Amino acid sequence: MTKATTMETEDATQLRTYKKFPLNVVRGQGVWIYTDDGARYLDLYGGHAVAITGHCHPKVVKALRRQAERLIFYSNFVYNDTRAKAAAKLVELAPEPLKQVFFVNSGAEANENAIKLARKLTGRSPVVSFEGGFHGRTMGALSATEPVKYRESFGPRVPDHHFVPFGDLEAVEGILEKGAAGVLLEPIQSIAGVRMGPPEFYTGLRQLCDKWGALLIYDEIQTGMGRTGELFFSSREGATPDMMTLAKGMASGVPMGALLVRRKLAANVGPGDLGTTFGGGPLACAALLATLEVIEKEKLLANVRRQSKRLRKRLVSIPGVVEVSGLGFLIGVRFAGEARPVQRSLLEKGIITGLSDDPSVLRLLPPLTLKKPEIDLFIEVLKQCI
Repeated sequence: MTKATTMETEDATQLRTYKKFPLNVVRGQGVWIYTDDGARYLDLYGGHAVAITGHCHPKVVKALRRQAERLIFYSNFVYNDTRAKAAAKLVELAPEPLKQVFFVNSGAEANENAIKLARKLTGRSPVVSFEGGFHGRTMGALSATEPVKYRESFGPRVPDHHFVPFGDLEAVEGILEKGAAGVLLEPIQSIAGVRMGPPEFYTGLRQLCDKWGALLIYDEIQTGMGRTGELFFSSREGATPDMMTLAKGMASGVPMGALLVRRKLAANVGPGDLGTTFGGGPLACAALLATLEVIEKEKLLANVRRQSKRLRKRLVSIPGVVEVSGLGFLIGVRFAGEARPVQRSLLEKGIITGLSDDPSVLRLLPPLTLKKPEIDLFIEVLKQCI
């Protein structure tokens, strides 16, 4: 299909739920995507943090092809060798004691199940989340999402969700002391403008949850799978949560999510408590295994730590950039004015970036394979665009 035909067909047949870039993307390789007319774009958005290993990494493609020839799908009513290997590898790498996993299809589904499990295991209803936090668009996850624009047309919310200012431990305790099931947070609030708290915020949450018997849940849909330079944010700050949710890039673009749970809590979960038709399918599990292998063998965590330092150093030297926030390859670039004109100009010059709910912040969510030449190219183009 030509670009015009593709755009006309999608607009005529799909609900118009997205403001799309005027690009007909037909191919991807590494940190680049290509349109039908042969133009290429440096992808610093990663398909919204999904292209962890780059586009069409050959090891992921090979794993999918091999699995598709053996078994495309069977449900969780049977055992499967690929699922078993994927689960074993994921929990091996997860921080102690997050050593039981429930595979699902998306981040919203993972968060839904985390909320359900917190309520079941504590026998309480209230859930605390944070102003600026985004946890998904299904009704339970949406009810834990604070920005009104995402939920104002879909009320009423699921009851007993409470919002407090991000970083405010006193406000958290004010709800926990009355009895709550859990605290749900993005360790780094991505869409809010790439905001994070000081180390004592995370350790303080752990202490408060222990004090009042609530469960601490990290939404690592964007911070997980190496984006911050560690495989999981949950390994940082000495404040391991009771549950952790994953999605986005965990299968390099194949739809997949996961909920990891502490061993002691998992002992109280039985048949019928949670369920999913497609979660943990063989294709997604094969892609997860290949993704973890690429991250490990190609030393992508070290690459993120090294290259993100270079990227941040170069960004802060640019006139017009007033702040650089985040960790690793989850970066917020704050400008003195609005970020949208900069994003638009970058797109015209062949570079894809993201925006946020903070109009001054541009978001960078590139593949973990991003290297020095592409960083230098981006910096030079950005200087022209400001």
